[in-house]
Amino acid sequence: MQILYSLDLNPSQPDNFLELFWESNPAKPDVQSYTSHLVRGTREHRERIDSLISAHSSHWKIDRMPPTDRNILRIGTYELLEQAGVPPKAVINEAIEIAKKFGTTDSSTFINGVLDSIHQELQKTSERV
Repeated sequence: MQILYSLDLNPSQPDNFLELFWESNPAKPDVQSYTSHLVRGTREHRERIDSLISAHSSHWKIDRMPPTDRNILRIGTYELLEQAGVPPKAVINEAIEIAKKFGTTDSSTFINGVLDSIHQELQKTSERV
């Protein structure tokens, strides 16, 4: 979330930013690989992801959401769409925990509602089970 947040507010090439991020924030290779995969995938599918988020966040335009919430939702939506190996409940629960840590007092409830709604739609359309 921190990487997407930074890229959202200061657009740059993800590969350049990721390299700098990992220099400043060392992590195990598997963590770096998975995180980099999430960042690239979320950015690659951003138009579709933002469309889903907008459709499921009544009364909130995506560009008016707090950047923290917006990027937690983007990662969660990407995982719901593209990460078949990750259970949807785990995706939603992890997003809620991140929101509790980095968002406002209302962020976790908002993110839970939006991601659950997206998950329900994806189940109906069989895009992700």
